[in-house]
Amino acid sequence: MERLYASWRHAYVTRDTHADDCVFCRAQATPEADALIVHQGVAAFVILNLFPYNSGHLMVVPRRHLASMTALTHDELVEMAELTQAAERVLTDVYRPQGINVGMNVGRPAGAGVADHIHTHLVPRWTGDTNFMTVVGEVRVLPEEIAQTAGRLRPVFARLFAGR
Repeated sequence: MERLYASWRHAYVTRDTHADDCVFCRAQATPEADALIVHQGVAAFVILNLFPYNSGHLMVVPRRHLASMTALTHDELVEMAELTQAAERVLTDVYRPQGINVGMNVGRPAGAGVADHIHTHLVPRWTGDTNFMTVVGEVRVLPEEIAQTAGRLRPVFARLFAGR
């Protein structure tokens, strides 16, 4: 069996994270990070991944700093599910993907890059969109910049939640 290694990701996946240095908590508190947020809910929000696998890579995040789904209140859990559903609609409307990966990595051994703050990933996918650039070239090829992605997604979220 052959193996491919992306050793450049080791520093990212093994870094130490604490609540006072949490990217999701910081995103709620600083204007720079807030630029990545494309929709604000009551108990959760939708944010662009700063290191996306594809354009439109979103995350649904509870406002409270919690490490697992079991710590969520009923209202937080319901809103995260509703925002995940809404994000699927928005990504489908804006990007017309042929599929969407939706998932969580709970805990660092499961692959969570931010292990202390639970979040749901949504990654739009198209047939043939995988390549070896990330592994071999240590680079991702994206057709648009993050600010352009945010500009395309925000109005669709606003339209979807208008009147709520």
